[in-house]
Amino acid sequence: MACGWQSGTVRSAGRTLCPAMRGCHAMRMTPDADAPSRSAILLVNLGTPDAPTAPAVRRYLAEFLHDHRVVSLTRWLWCPILHFIILPLRGPKVAHKYASIWMDGGSPLAVHTRGLAEAMQARLPEVRVAWAMRYGNPSIASVVDALRAEGVRDIAVLPLYPQYSTTTTASVQDAIDRVARAHADTRFRVVQDYHVDAGWVAAVADSIRAHWAAHGRADRLLFSFHGIPQRLVNAGDPYATQSRASVDAIVAALGLAPDEALLTFQSRFGREPWLQPYTDETLKALAGQGVKTIDVVCPGFAVDCLETLEEISVENATLFREAGGETLRYIPCLNASDAHAVALTGVVRALPGATA
Repeated sequence: MACGWQSGTVRSAGRTLCPAMRGCHAMRMTPDADAPSRSAILLVNLGTPDAPTAPAVRRYLAEFLHDHRVVSLTRWLWCPILHFIILPLRGPKVAHKYASIWMDGGSPLAVHTRGLAEAMQARLPEVRVAWAMRYGNPSIASVVDALRAEGVRDIAVLPLYPQYSTTTTASVQDAIDRVARAHADTRFRVVQDYHVDAGWVAAVADSIRAHWAAHGRADRLLFSFHGIPQRLVNAGDPYATQSRASVDAIVAALGLAPDEALLTFQSRFGREPWLQPYTDETLKALAGQGVKTIDVVCPGFAVDCLETLEEISVENATLFREAGGETLRYIPCLNASDAHAVALTGVVRALPGATA
């Protein structure tokens, strides 16, 4: 059996595990009866500030934007720009946006990620399911320490990024590699993507069908993914290709023709070209063409967050109306839904040798 997900690749800390490799062992899914589970699944999401305040947002953005996977400028040039221009100016503005979507249990991204881990734990009682953030809290290192204190020595890491990118999944791999160097007795494996996993595709398609059943179909269906700089794609980052493959698979599952859905990219930052077409410009163009209603889904995000609840549901909905459209209807992420937990649990159970 292939050593990986149904549609992706599994890496151990520092190396890729592929079907051709020898000595590839499955995560042990059945713990000893008299000992703590030695296996765990670690869900990792991007991160979030601890509070919707300017100081908390500045701390979070400082860690996030210091990652060379996110911003590759030389440190001597980037650090002064970051600390003396970007953080002072963006901190209060971003904090205000977070405050507009903050939930009783914290940021939506944290609340839904925690809920997803709990839902998966209910389906996998024989292993430990935990969650961490690449930036912010709980950190990967702190959660790994807690798991090891429970006796865990085999950790399958699932970055909650369906599509691989050097800006996201590779950064999680970097963090795991650092932790692994300090814990030679613990095995780590990192899932690289699940962008066309059959269970995940079906869950997204079903969520769109449920939206249509409740609200009817809009004039157009638009898939919006977080963008990345075009230069990264030119250098070999597969994110754009995998995003297109995800859309094609979901559209096929819906029984639609390829031209019945649009793919766009949002959240660009800075002046350099990012992946196109841009979501905001596409929405303005569609409104100008007479499109009155549009359904927007964001399957590159595992759970709802600032980019979906504020950028799409508020900013881009307003932009669409101001350009002549009437209604932008955002279709929520899978979040901690049963369908999402079942899909990702199915991916975990597809690991070779799993007995769960």
